[in-house]
Amino acid sequence: MSQVVGRDDLLLVTLDTLRFDVAAELAGAGRLPNLAAHLPGGRWEERHAPGSFTYASHQAMFAGFLPTPAAPGPHPRLFAARFEGSESTADRTYVFDAPDLVSGLADAGYRTVCIGGVGFFNKRGALGSVLPGMFQESHWEPEFGVASPTSFEAQVARAERVVAELPAGQRLFLFVNVPSLHHPNWFHLPGATREAGDSRATHAAALEYVDRHIGRLFAAASSRRRCFTIVCSDHGTAYGDDGWTGHRLGHESVWTVPYAHFFLEPGAH
Repeated sequence: MSQVVGRDDLLLVTLDTLRFDVAAELAGAGRLPNLAAHLPGGRWEERHAPGSFTYASHQAMFAGFLPTPAAPGPHPRLFAARFEGSESTADRTYVFDAPDLVSGLADAGYRTVCIGGVGFFNKRGALGSVLPGMFQESHWEPEFGVASPTSFEAQVARAERVVAELPAGQRLFLFVNVPSLHHPNWFHLPGATREAGDSRATHAAALEYVDRHIGRLFAAASSRRRCFTIVCSDHGTAYGDDGWTGHRLGHESVWTVPYAHFFLEPGAH
């Protein structure tokens, strides 16, 4: 990353609330053709989330603490603040002298843009303004939110406009928080009802919905130059697993998340 930063554009996509087991099953069954085409070996990497809900996890990720490989470490990080004694900072780590990665990339000449999804990015109050407030430019509207059945399509359209309006030489760090997997997601599964609510099956259908449209996002992000891309979940969620429901709790379904990083060459989709 010490060589990538300053040369390539950067894209970070958090598939908010996506469980690892659902992501792995769908990729293995050929139900995520657009995502799987870019996953190394066609498979998600199993990792542990840095937090059990959106706000905590994103605060950690924006400090350089991306989901950690689900195996004994230490694991060198891609990004790290300069910190004496850090055991996960390696020679190839991009080290920034700022309180967070977003500010560090801005200091390095990047245009930092947030396209929000869940409520912690909606800028409707003080708490919902903290995370998007780290960026030079941030976008949220009701069409991007958890209650919109077409949220990701609306986000992608905004991303396309953001990229199109940038000067050709301007490096970009684009962050997209995808809300489609989050509650409510029942409307992504044909035949499902509001009364029946969300389930593991509707969660899977929401991921298939995202996959149908993510090629446009990848194409926009790589339309000007090569783009280093991270796609991961910030945390999972429980659907009655061992009696647990939801997240902000310490169950395996919450802590275990899918992760991938890869380069998008110009013209990727």
